[in-house]
Amino acid sequence: MTWNATLALDYTRQAGKTVAHFRHNGPLRILQSLYPEGDAICHNVIVHPPGGLVGGDTLDLKFTVGADAHGLVTTPGATRFYRSSGEPALQRTHLVLEPGARMEWLPLEAICYSGCLAENRLTMTLAPGAELIGWDVTALGLPAANLPFEKGSFCQHIEVPGVWLERARLQASDTLLMNSPLGLAGQRCMASLFLWRAANWSAIAGKRRWTRRARLSKRTPCAPWPVPPAPMGKSSSSGYWRPWLSPPWHCSNKCGWPGAAISGSRRRPVRASGQCKAG
Repeated sequence: MTWNATLALDYTRQAGKTVAHFRHNGPLRILQSLYPEGDAICHNVIVHPPGGLVGGDTLDLKFTVGADAHGLVTTPGATRFYRSSGEPALQRTHLVLEPGARMEWLPLEAICYSGCLAENRLTMTLAPGAELIGWDVTALGLPAANLPFEKGSFCQHIEVPGVWLERARLQASDTLLMNSPLGLAGQRCMASLFLWRAANWSAIAGKRRWTRRARLSKRTPCAPWPVPPAPMGKSSSSGYWRPWLSPPWHCSNKCGWPGAAISGSRRRPVRASGQCKAG
């Protein structure tokens, strides 16, 4: 017997208080709304009474945060994908944030038992000005309990449509991927931590198209354009550009203007004023 369930949770701002309204079908719901940080932030816990997913189960969750509302969602325990007899188990989560909304997506880890056929999908849609912090943690098997991940597969899909996509499919039988230094290196836990503040992506994309056309000219003034923030970043000293530095500009002509030179994968932020040598 399979368990299919849906949960839709909407946060709205009413007289300075974030209020949660939810609709559910099947064994999936939230507990009472809590306000440990004051009325502005509403805390909710997702409850799935069966305790896990088996082959054929599907959970659909959608969370919508209205303008200026602030919601925090977590779980009381791990999401468990149990052994399957042949059908996949699927959990789909969609987070929708309206302008000025804030959300903290902090569920506990997902545990993939040996023999599972699991897929975990997370899609995040953010309007300009919305902010989101969240994580996704997955444990493969229970090695400490002598229950290693020896059979089955797990697919993880995390996406901000048109901006960022992280997708991985792990087969327990793929020893090269599971044990290679270029793969999981024998580790059985992986995690993604992300922080987003949505910008006007369409406007930025338009500026990028203009910049690409400008590069066709041999002598074009420096045409800086903003680069949208990435979910994660590393220090520029390790060879990666830090997208959160302000102002986030660089020279589109790669002209060698001090601070604007680009070598390899290293991009150094520069001031938005002035002209490059090409101008």
